[in-house]
Amino acid sequence: MCGIVGFVNTNYSIDEKTEQLEEMMARIVHRGPDNTGQFVDEGVALGFRRLSIIDLKGGNQPIFNENDSKAIIFNGEIYNYQELQQDLQEKGHVFKTSADTEVILHGYEEYGTQIVKKLRGMFTFAIWDREKQELFGARDHFGIKPLYYYHKNNTFMFGSEIKSFLDHPAFEKQVNPGALKPYMTFQYPATDETFFKDVYRVPEGHYFYIRNGEVTFTQYWDPEYTEENMTENEAVDLIDQAVQETTNAHLVSDVEVGTFLSSGVDSSLVTTLAQPKYTFSIGFGKHTYNESSEAKKLTDILKLNNYSRVIESEEAFNAFPDIQYHLDEPSSNASCVPLYFLAKLASEHVKVVLSGEGADELFAGYTEYGFSSNSKMVRVFAQGLKKLSKKSRYRLASRLEHTGNFHGKLHLYQSVAPAEDFFIGQAKVFDERESDDYLQPKYQKSESVHDIVEKQYQKVPDLPELKKMQYLDMHQWMPKDILLKADKMTMASSLEARTPLLDIRLMEVAEKIPTKYLLNSKNTKYAFRKAAHRHLPDEWANRKKLGFPVPIKDWLHEEQFYKQVREVFSANFAAEFFDQEKILDLLDRNYQQDIDARRRIWTLYSFLVWYKVYFVDEKQRNVQAS
Repeated sequence: MCGIVGFVNTNYSIDEKTEQLEEMMARIVHRGPDNTGQFVDEGVALGFRRLSIIDLKGGNQPIFNENDSKAIIFNGEIYNYQELQQDLQEKGHVFKTSADTEVILHGYEEYGTQIVKKLRGMFTFAIWDREKQELFGARDHFGIKPLYYYHKNNTFMFGSEIKSFLDHPAFEKQVNPGALKPYMTFQYPATDETFFKDVYRVPEGHYFYIRNGEVTFTQYWDPEYTEENMTENEAVDLIDQAVQETTNAHLVSDVEVGTFLSSGVDSSLVTTLAQPKYTFSIGFGKHTYNESSEAKKLTDILKLNNYSRVIESEEAFNAFPDIQYHLDEPSSNASCVPLYFLAKLASEHVKVVLSGEGADELFAGYTEYGFSSNSKMVRVFAQGLKKLSKKSRYRLASRLEHTGNFHGKLHLYQSVAPAEDFFIGQAKVFDERESDDYLQPKYQKSESVHDIVEKQYQKVPDLPELKKMQYLDMHQWMPKDILLKADKMTMASSLEARTPLLDIRLMEVAEKIPTKYLLNSKNTKYAFRKAAHRHLPDEWANRKKLGFPVPIKDWLHEEQFYKQVREVFSANFAAEFFDQEKILDLLDRNYQQDIDARRRIWTLYSFLVWYKVYFVDEKQRNVQAS
């Protein structure tokens, strides 16, 4: 696990490139404090920061092939690298290290671009061909590892974090005005272009080439959902076997591996199967917002060590600018806060943790997929409606949409309506029209919410509604929110997070599970929970999804924190983006408990803190430095 940076440019001298590269690498020292490496020639500069996990003595990068004609820098872990290495050695390739990095390099020599389809793991990498003067790179299937690029001013630069671009002379730092309005709805950076103008993410499941100043992207993988014929027991068996196998695969390491442990089924199952020496939990307060007590109950049963701590409100607020800095882009997903502190705690004991991301997307664990009623009768009736023809379901949904409210209406509507009509992903904060009431005119122009999600929906028009929603989440919520915060918050503390429940082999199983075993009248993530039952007590296997409970509601009613937020809302720079009178009124009415606007306030506050960090404080830092 590491951080990578680099740029392709023929205008700078080697000395200039070296100086620029070192500044880029310094920005991401937290991603790799153990070692550093670089390669610079007339056409390219490649930089690497290492967090040593595999082949502790011999895995430093860049790594070269046998005749030094190609060099690779790599961030991530390849879980099937040993079998790939054996195959490549049998084909005559000579290895200098035992690191998974070198497998990708020789694999590229042997298989070309097809090597990415053979890799099992989380990865971003770049390979420079010195003879052809071209760069080849890729990002893993799901986007577990981040990779950004900027292509302007005769320079193509890339890196694990956007902040590595800030000091490069070819980089022009500007806010992307089209990113703010969608963010207010989605709570995360939802557009392809990031919050920094002209900075983009390398899309998940894609590889790219940069040749003669031109960049091309090719998709090498996408989910292919099917509905295979199987019994419930067969579905549960498939999931159980796959989860056990993938958890074992993710334990390969030359250093100690721990687990994050909450009260939920996903991390509890991973912990039970992994049996780690260390588990880590976090919470706020003693009751509603503290999951660590439930985690401790499980570790007591399993006879495992659990390390936990309680976050104080004041330290959470004090750390928030640092959290937004590490995220690179604003995110109002409140779970960033406890995750940041959880990673800090874990990093005091281990370098690697397993976490539970992925199961909800693969096996339909979200209530937003259509599990909105606690009434068993409503749920059973809705399950029956799903058997109607598509035309009948859609007609019924239209009627339900225009009837008055009644108990179970939302659940029934979501069970029969086209996914495109109601589902935009796991988060919805501001309605689009409501955003315009708060935004200054310059920031009201953006890609619409409909257009953002339609790009995904139009690729899978014939899938069942549930799998359409899963497909959308795989391309929006997962890489732009869940995985982004998991990577950035753990790497902020030089900690590697692995996701055994988000693995290409497990995905191959999930793709073919019938929808009736994913979400039905009995539960979300139905077959997955059945598999978990085989290893966990019922109490854990059947738990509702909570996420990280964070006391934002309480914070915004406490005078100390209300004043802190109000100070940011009142700052001169806030008026650049928002109608200041309206956002202050929203905050004040929430404080007086006339309304509950916590999520909207936190979304506005997160953006403004991010902007202050990158465009106000950073400017002052540069002035002081000069």
